[in-house]
Formats: sequence, structure tokens, C-alpha cells
Amino acid sequence: MLAIAICEDEEHLLDELHRKVEKYTEQNQVSANIKTYLCGEDLLKEEISFDVILLDLKLPGINGMEVARQLPPGSRIIFITSYQEYAVEAFEVEAVHYLLKPVTEERLCLALDRAVRRTEQMDDQALTLMKSGETCVIRIRDILYCEVFNHQVSVYTRHGGFTCSGTLDDLENRLDERFFRCHRSFIVNLNAVAGQEKGTAILTNGEKILISRRKQSEFMQKLLKFMKNEVI
Repeated sequence: MLAIAICEDEEHLLDELHRKVEKYTEQNQVSANIKTYLCGEDLLKEEISFDVILLDLKLPGINGMEVARQLPPGSRIIFITSYQEYAVEAFEVEAVHYLLKPVTEERLCLALDRAVRRTEQMDDQALTLMKSGETCVIRIRDILYCEVFNHQVSVYTRHGGFTCSGTLDDLENRLDERFFRCHRSFIVNLNAVAGQEKGTAILTNGEKILISRRKQSEFMQKLLKFMKNEVI
């Protein structure tokens, strides 16, 4: 069952969004628990880890962008706003869509389709790694980057690192379009990139990953294309 949150400070819009989301889940036979909030503080107090969050950017108290930055990693955020200029910031918190008010049913369904599909894909895919005969299964969605150093491959996730047997070339072939070989020693998850600065990719956790000079232009093209496909 999907856990869906809607955070909107105007009650009539909150009720309208709730009706539309409920209609979407019924028509698409999606089992879901939908909860509503009038402010970001109440959403952040919840102990539930939501799969999909519809989040207004302009909220009383903590604004939607700050709320998004405090949410647990992995939540699929759909921003709802009257202001187009915040779209770039939405990339930084890995939003899956950015809807302008008034929200039409057609656009909302498109955004929910993307969020649900991404939830299913990311939750299902896993990578099996071997070290000294032991097996470790890692969810692909949790991988931040992979590195080869001193003939050993390390995979760094949101929950820590793991050193394994094999080569970076082999690992690259086993990963999907979310990942980019930005350097001979690094593969980065584009979904974990918050920005680029002086030949480095800045990750959402603050780490910096080298981008080789010959890969910098391609990296930016891939990143922009990825963001366009996932967010707009």
C-alpha cells in the first residue's frame, strides 16, 4: 500500500487535491493511504515514511522547499505552486514533478503516474554484490556513487559503503539510466546530484565527486536531460 501525503495550507485546495488523488487511486486500482496536512511542521512530525508527497511551496512557517529538505531520502515529491521560478530548486531535492496552480486533473494524473512508476521501479530493483564469498543485496535507489580505488570497487549508499569484488566497468553495465560514468574512477547517481562546481558533482549529502574534464559537458547534458524527464 502506498503512503501518500498532501500538504497545502488552503483548506479548499487541500480538499480538492484529496478528492483528485483519491479518484486517481480508485481509477488506477492503486491501494493507498492518503493523509492531509495544512502546514509543513505537522507533516514533518509524522513518523510515517511517505512514498509520494504533494507539497505546496508557499506554506505558513517552514516553506515547502525547507520541508522537502528535511524529509527522509527516497520520498517522491510533487511540488505544487503558483511560482514557476522555483523549478530549479526543485532539482536539488530530487522532486519528480513540479505543478503550477491551478492543478488540472490531467496534469496531476501525469505527475502521480510518474511518482508511482518511480516508486515501483526503485523499490523493486536491487544489486547483488559479492565479497570473499559473501553476498550483499543493495537497493539501487539507495546508491549515491561507486568508486574504484587501489583495484577495489566501493559502492556508497545512503546507509554506508560496501567494498566488493569486480570492476567499475562491470558495475556500470549493471546499473540503469540514473547513473553516469563521470570519471574513470567514479559512477554517480544523477538522482543524488544537487549541483556542479569546479569539475565536481555535488551530491545531496554534501560529498563532491570528480568529473573528468572530457566528461564535464556530457555530464551537464545528461544531468539536464535527466532532470527534464523526471521533474518537468
